[in-house]
Amino acid sequence: MNILVTGATEFELELFLRENKVIDVLITGIGIPATVFALTKILYQKNYDLVIQAGIAGAFSADLKKGTVLLVSKDCFGDVGILEKGNFQTIFDAGFTDKNEFPFTDGWLVNTHEYLSQSSVASATGITVNKITDDAAQVKMLFDKFNPAIESMEGAAFHYVCLQQKINFLQLRSISNIVGERDKSKWEMKEAIANLNIELEKLVQHFV
Repeated sequence: MNILVTGATEFELELFLRENKVIDVLITGIGIPATVFALTKILYQKNYDLVIQAGIAGAFSADLKKGTVLLVSKDCFGDVGILEKGNFQTIFDAGFTDKNEFPFTDGWLVNTHEYLSQSSVASATGITVNKITDDAAQVKMLFDKFNPAIESMEGAAFHYVCLQQKINFLQLRSISNIVGERDKSKWEMKEAIANLNIELEKLVQHFV
């Protein structure tokens, strides 16, 4: 199977990069625009059977322990829309587009890959934002609106491109922090990245 592993930064994939000698790896850069451009470009240059995105993420609940690795079953663009008087509307809420217009399903970018139901790694719902914040009101608004488990800056962009290109994909995320917590001393980056790379290697080996 021809597999592409992608991530926002080399830092998040450093252990996999050190050991991997076979699988293609794409470092896209951080954020939605960088992910869309880099991933679309490479998918037009080479055919892949499966694309895996791996990276760290923030958790919306402290019940989701730092270092936990998850597969993302569905993702969405959490801040694309209209914010008026403290009320946020998505482009679907505002009637600008149909929430079931491809590649969306009820406003979400859903992964239907059969591995999600077979894996011992739990599945979760993610949202993707352009701006990470420590504003408690903003965090609450996102949670109330989408009820997500995790937050990243690239996940929905990855889902969007893969769905549009009709290519199999899996998003793997490891919890490094609680959403809204900007004190890096309370983050668990080392453990999150170590666990991420362990599960990434297992995932790759399952398909090669």
